[in-house]
Amino acid sequence: MIGLLCRALALLALLAGTLPARADELRPGYLELTQRSANDWKIVWKAPVLGGLAASATPLLPPFCRVTMDEARLSVGALVATGRAACSRTLDGSSVGLAGLEPGFTDTLLRIAPLGRPVQTERLLPGRATAIVAAVPDTMQVARTYFVIGVDHIVGGFDHLLFVVALVLLLQRGWPVVAAATAFTIAHSITLAGTTLGLFGLPQAPVEAVIALSIIFLAVEIVKAQPGRPRLSERLPWLVAFLFGLLHGFGFAGALREIGLPETDLPMALFTFNLGVEAGQMLIISATLAVIAGLRRLTPAALRRGVLASAYAIGSIASFWFIERIWA
Repeated sequence: MIGLLCRALALLALLAGTLPARADELRPGYLELTQRSANDWKIVWKAPVLGGLAASATPLLPPFCRVTMDEARLSVGALVATGRAACSRTLDGSSVGLAGLEPGFTDTLLRIAPLGRPVQTERLLPGRATAIVAAVPDTMQVARTYFVIGVDHIVGGFDHLLFVVALVLLLQRGWPVVAAATAFTIAHSITLAGTTLGLFGLPQAPVEAVIALSIIFLAVEIVKAQPGRPRLSERLPWLVAFLFGLLHGFGFAGALREIGLPETDLPMALFTFNLGVEAGQMLIISATLAVIAGLRRLTPAALRRGVLASAYAIGSIASFWFIERIWA
């Protein structure tokens, strides 16, 4: 049982080693419809190469639209194709989405940008592969969509996930972890909102590199931690989390720029995205604390071995990301 718990704790870090180095790229499929004139729509279809989505799924528009797609090109692990749809009438009230989105495939983000009207965003899933084009997006639809995007982004945004896991491994106690996580959320909310609203911003490439450095910092702090001799990160964890949270907020903003935001419900989209991120963080924190509690209950020696193994794995992965990002 002890060995199983140790491996489970280390696996939280080791699994990320096979995943993309850039945590804020859009991993699901992505279908964008942008209206250019009364009857003309531009289509952008991006499908991950892994998983079969690129080979099986294709954009689906109503019969009154004539769709032509250019040859797909490979870009950062995905096939990207552009095209156009000539429609004889408005798409309002019509179904659009994907044909061939079969069970087992990844979900797809659908973004519909009518000319001079608010952007509509939907999630397409196997079994629900189409959406109705609305004249005005429903506020609750926006809230649901961006909440789920927020949860997915923290759980599937692997450097943000490893940062939160490392923070829990460093502190290992409920309230200090919650306080640090709250400071992290407040900080990334500030930079996310400011960047999205155009008040300030930073280039994405150096931000991604420094995010990797923030994970390396926490991994080093975990390894150097000694009982009775708390380091700065243990004495003021909320301050460390807040400062690094400002940087992670720029990373979240980069993801949202790629996804897009609805003009009329921008505050709701930002609020529910952040709420989703916070919910995802709580899931990660709860799972990691549960593993730590199990190890502590059995034997402190097993806990320390598991924490050190995880710290070295997290630090190694983050170091690889840092090197790759500065050379990209």
